[in-house]
Amino acid sequence: MENTILLGHGSGGRLTHELIKELFVTHFDNPLLHEQGDSAILPGCNEAMAYTTDSYVVDPIFFPGGNIGKLAICGTVNDLAVSGAQPLYLSAGFIIEEGFPFDDLKKIVITMAGEAQKAGVRIVTGDTKVVNKGQCDKIFINTAGLGFLPEKFRDITSGKRVCAGDRIIINGTIADHGMAVMAVRNFASFTTDIISDCAPLNSLIKSVLDAGIDVKFMRDATRGGLATVLCELAESHNMSVHIYEEAVPINENVRGMCELLGFDPFYVANEGKVVMVVADNDAERALAVIKQNEFGKQAAIIGEINELHNGKAVLNTVVGGSRIIDMLAGEQLPRIC
Repeated sequence: MENTILLGHGSGGRLTHELIKELFVTHFDNPLLHEQGDSAILPGCNEAMAYTTDSYVVDPIFFPGGNIGKLAICGTVNDLAVSGAQPLYLSAGFIIEEGFPFDDLKKIVITMAGEAQKAGVRIVTGDTKVVNKGQCDKIFINTAGLGFLPEKFRDITSGKRVCAGDRIIINGTIADHGMAVMAVRNFASFTTDIISDCAPLNSLIKSVLDAGIDVKFMRDATRGGLATVLCELAESHNMSVHIYEEAVPINENVRGMCELLGFDPFYVANEGKVVMVVADNDAERALAVIKQNEFGKQAAIIGEINELHNGKAVLNTVVGGSRIIDMLAGEQLPRIC
């Protein structure tokens, strides 16, 4: 463990996992925390409850395709949805720097209200703090969410039913959000057609679950990108995750921006992508259902679970070779969400 906190501790990669395991899980130790899913699954009277929280510090706060408020709503809704839960209620906490323009705050709040309505959730409680100028970078937002989880979906967050032969699906192109933010940071005076994929995925996920498809695991590929989700899946279940590079959808303009800035799109953050593991005999049907949703038009089956390299995620490259997909070691894109 490092003696000081680094930007890499917030990357969602290896340093983040070490911080969580060696500090937070050690000292906050309890059975509900041990599952370490996107949401905690709490016991209820008739149905279990899924509960999650997240904080948003993106820079810049306005970017092509959204703003910090849209991220806050979609991110929390998606954390609940990928656990198999129906998102219902959110809280919203604001830390605002003195001197922040009121009109910008109003735009953010109106966006949050609109996204909550689209997702079918209610913002029912919140908090506001204002700090001295220079003691916060414009605005930070924390959201927490609560939803009901039917018992039949209880195992999705843990993925304990994942087995060899299962197929891996993603609902569209990767790295759009990270590159949209980086384009604004690095080329503010130029216009690009890269737009963040930030979106609420609960309706898409509900359509798959309602279709009776055997979904064994879901995770949204945010910080650390697709690669981190695949590594977590392989390591936590000691199975081999096999991905075919040519099957992974990437917009060409995003690929070009990644090459220009020196980033691997597999590690770049997304804010509207869910990775699903489904039973082999349900894969094509799941893909068809996902493609009917506005946020799944470019969905693809990108790989499978097998036992060839247990505990590892392996990428079959377009040139015919293969390589290990490792977890992000440091900070690639600070303040991306």
